[in-house]
Amino acid sequence: MKLYPINAGNFKLDGGAMFGVVPKSLWTRTNPADANNMIDIAARCLLIEEGDRLILIDTGMGNKQSEKFYGYYHLWGDDTIDKSLKANGFHRDDITDVFMTHLHFDHCGGSIQWNKDKTGYEPAFKNAHFWSNKNHWKWATQPNRREKASFLKENILPMEASGHLKFTALPELDILKDSELGFNIFFANGHTEKQMIPMIQYQGKTICFMADLLPTAGHLPLPFVMGYDTRPLLTLDEKERFLNLAADNDYYLFLEHDAHNEIITVQHTEKGVRLKDTFKTQDIF
Repeated sequence: MKLYPINAGNFKLDGGAMFGVVPKSLWTRTNPADANNMIDIAARCLLIEEGDRLILIDTGMGNKQSEKFYGYYHLWGDDTIDKSLKANGFHRDDITDVFMTHLHFDHCGGSIQWNKDKTGYEPAFKNAHFWSNKNHWKWATQPNRREKASFLKENILPMEASGHLKFTALPELDILKDSELGFNIFFANGHTEKQMIPMIQYQGKTICFMADLLPTAGHLPLPFVMGYDTRPLLTLDEKERFLNLAADNDYYLFLEHDAHNEIITVQHTEKGVRLKDTFKTQDIF
């Protein structure tokens, strides 16, 4: 097995929204804000090469939305999925599977693109299966009013129309041992219904793709929960459970949204689970 970080692009989000009820004087210690209260956010995806399969976890925002839409998110840097794949010797047509942790636009928007004449949409990875789960798919395609702006039909429905949509099984407890994909999945419901956190066994290490269960290293303290989460009290419990597992077992936490910390480990302290070490992806992969 080989792992590759795939950078889908960087953007900015409101720091207050990213940290909910936590005062700015606290969260700016780890996530400094600009004059408009915006903090740096990454869309750091992960590519798994295993045998004849290339599994891409999440795809960022994509490039099919309007200039007005992207103006809300202050895109910065020049990273794209295509550039990052090419730098690692791959092309999007090589991808066999696209695994989406959940279907919010900043995690799955790059999965679907305009067709050639911009009259409709098509898969951006024409040879890939798209992975979700039945509970989350229903949640996303029949969205509540709180999340409706994050579940964009043009990002989601073309996956089903393509005939390439597949669903994982659902776990009896928190963790599913998925034999087809080759990694375990931790299911979390605080951010959105049945978000999936891949747990990949790699050279004696467990690499956990943290998605929105732990957006940045600054979110390690349990009360530091995003304002975007639909069930924040449930996020508290899920974070505590997962971070205790991570500290007990020395998991390596791959941070999708942290623009400055790529991989971290954590440890138990008197204040709870806190940061232990930080790594660049090339240090681990």
